[in-house]
Amino acid sequence: MHRSRLSTVLIDVPEPDAPAAAAFWSAALGVPARPSPDEPQFTSLPGALHDLVLAVQAVHDLPRYHIDIETDDVPAETARLLALGAVEVDRWLECRILRAPGGHLLCVIPVHSDPAVFERHARVWDHPAG
Repeated sequence: MHRSRLSTVLIDVPEPDAPAAAAFWSAALGVPARPSPDEPQFTSLPGALHDLVLAVQAVHDLPRYHIDIETDDVPAETARLLALGAVEVDRWLECRILRAPGGHLLCVIPVHSDPAVFERHARVWDHPAG
């Protein structure tokens, strides 16, 4: 048994355009833009989505959106999503990068939200196929 939830929506932007994109989304949504001191590729937009993280991520790729699913068991959640048709395309630190049917990227990440938020919103999965 493990738990997971949609935790993050990322606006992926080519690295040179990231500061302008963060400023745009901050102004458009009426929320602050807060660069991450530990991970400079991320600029969070706190308060834009209730109980979810919205952030601009500087990437060495084309612009796109992707989501993060946080879980208390990365291997089990990855196996569950692979059984549903996703394909693993890469790994980064403790994260698994998958491509869902239809081509969208998603990352399976360890729990990073407030424990009470995770507890409130996480779904419980009994086996890898869900």
